[in-house]
Amino acid sequence: MAGILTLFYRIVPTAVAEGPAGTATRNYVARDSDGGRWFVKAYPAGTDLDAERRALELGQFARLGRIPVPVVRQTLDGGLIAAAGGMAVSVAAYVENAETAEGGLSGDRWAAVGETVGRLHRTLARHPAGPPRRVPAREVCDVKRARQRLDRLLALVAKRPPTSGFPAWARETAARRLDALPAVAAMVKGLPTSMTVQAVHGDLASPNLLLRGQQVAALIDFRPPGHRSPAWELGRIVLDPRTVLAQPQWPTGLAEAVAAYRASNPALPAEELLAVPRLAAGYLACSVYPLSEAVDDPAAVTPELEAYGHNRHAAMAELCERLTEAEEVLHDLLG
Repeated sequence: MAGILTLFYRIVPTAVAEGPAGTATRNYVARDSDGGRWFVKAYPAGTDLDAERRALELGQFARLGRIPVPVVRQTLDGGLIAAAGGMAVSVAAYVENAETAEGGLSGDRWAAVGETVGRLHRTLARHPAGPPRRVPAREVCDVKRARQRLDRLLALVAKRPPTSGFPAWARETAARRLDALPAVAAMVKGLPTSMTVQAVHGDLASPNLLLRGQQVAALIDFRPPGHRSPAWELGRIVLDPRTVLAQPQWPTGLAEAVAAYRASNPALPAEELLAVPRLAAGYLACSVYPLSEAVDDPAAVTPELEAYGHNRHAAMAELCERLTEAEEVLHDLLG
């Protein structure tokens, strides 16, 4: 690690330590001889480095709209990723004195996040990957695809039925979600006939939103540019399961976030903003994550992941139960 930082970045590290855990990467924090700190992401063998470069480029494009995205340090030849000796890394400025949004949103954070995400989507709507376009709502919340994924998961589990623990709970939960899909399909019919898709962050979950006090400190870990619903992405972050379960007044907070979003990105139609809680509920109801980890990657099933799986399921029930209330609050806001 020290060698690649020196050779490709002219960073002479005085210390390199393990950084925050990544889903698919090993992360480090390096301190240079001037006392500065750098976030170093090491990609495992087999990583699609071209896709990772495009993801880094998308984040740097977002900076053009003054979105708080850590600057990526270029290599000496102007690249965003350095690869040598079987190792590939990217280096970005370290975000000091920040915490992830995994503790949930509260107070002024609702509006701060809504405003930032609105500016993000307004900026990314100008990305060369293509302008926003309209697609049928079923492409945004795909119940048919969810059925296929749940059928696959249950077929795999049936080969070796679990008797206890998270795998058994995952099997029972997947079966219940499969049975509930007709109701989900009916809920999806309440969405607008067509919805906007455009370039978005792609993985705007709580671990990738950094907060400092009541303000947004940084958005990190973009995915390569692809067209997805900005209303879906807004709902994914402001109605994160941990927030929904921790904040009984989440419909009010949601309205604050949507109002701030609309002020910073007025191009998104009001009918799509009104659909945010319905999209969030449908997304959780159609998701097989992390249930699928019990089959696809048992080693990834940690106590933290188990707790997150239970939280996602409980939040889905909460969103469905209070959907009408949330939509009424947004209707009062949006008219």
